Amino acid sequence: MESKAHAHSPDRPFIPAPLPRFRDSRILPCHRSPPFTMTTAPPLRFQGSPDYVAPPELMLAVNAALTLERPLLIKGEPGTGKTRLAEEVARALDLPLYTWHIKSTTKAQQGLYEYDAVSRLRDSQLGDPRVQDIAHYLVKGVLWQAFDCDTRAVVLIDEIDKADIEFPNDLLQELDRMEFHVYETRQTVRARQRPLVFITSNNEKELPDAFLRRCFFHYIRFPDRETLAAIVRVHFPDLHQALLKEALEVFFQLRDIPGLKKKPSTSELLDWLKLLLAEGIPPAALHPENGTAPLPPLHGALLKNEQDVHLCLGRLPFKRREP
Repeated sequence: MESKAHAHSPDRPFIPAPLPRFRDSRILPCHRSPPFTMTTAPPLRFQGSPDYVAPPELMLAVNAALTLERPLLIKGEPGTGKTRLAEEVARALDLPLYTWHIKSTTKAQQGLYEYDAVSRLRDSQLGDPRVQDIAHYLVKGVLWQAFDCDTRAVVLIDEIDKADIEFPNDLLQELDRMEFHVYETRQTVRARQRPLVFITSNNEKELPDAFLRRCFFHYIRFPDRETLAAIVRVHFPDLHQALLKEALEVFFQLRDIPGLKKKPSTSELLDWLKLLLAEGIPPAALHPENGTAPLPPLHGALLKNEQDVHLCLGRLPFKRREP
């Protein structure tokens, strides 16, 4: 026979016994973020810029990153316009630009926020009432500023390969989900509109696979002669055609010399042309026709170390400028 304690009639619903009450039943407060949804930005298309010569494949890469809503990882030789690309896209699309220049000592946390404990300690010693609000001592980083932007923004993480090897891994969730947690205030910061993120690298370090998987990748090839001439025209619209032709000839001959430690870049060509114009050096001074000068005039704008200077000596006969 079953005991009364275990008897159960199918006609009567089972009512569980109430849970035991503890003497100290305090409920700790839990911080809840206000209801928030990331708004969807209208589709954007990059069609180029009058101040930046972007080949079709580069414009396609930018638009692919816009469509996928993934960071655009840009690699290429130094001086090929990786940083300038983000600036010109922001200008062409009329979007705010937030730039984060990476150094060897940069930590991922600095892009989110930093807690200024020194200022809070100083204010507490002075009796400042603001010490009661810890949020007053949170310094917003580039990503937090971009997340708070009411419109879609452009974020440039410049030269990510300069940072520690763990730096890219420390930004995986923040760049993927576009949110991060602030431990001091127990709040979660989410992007109002997903920013377009540009990440540049000079290939000084390999980036982890998990980070690469979250990016759209594009390598900026060194421009050919025609594209380079167009780039020069943007910066020097009144440049004489003869000087441009001879300068490009010398420039590509230098780049083709085998064994160069550092090949001259696009930005260095522009510096060199600026000097040639300032000094009034004629095109004939650059033409390699039985001259006696071992190197082109003002070659310090193109060759940046003594090994390359010695390597180029005697390779090309440059005319010496007439006094």
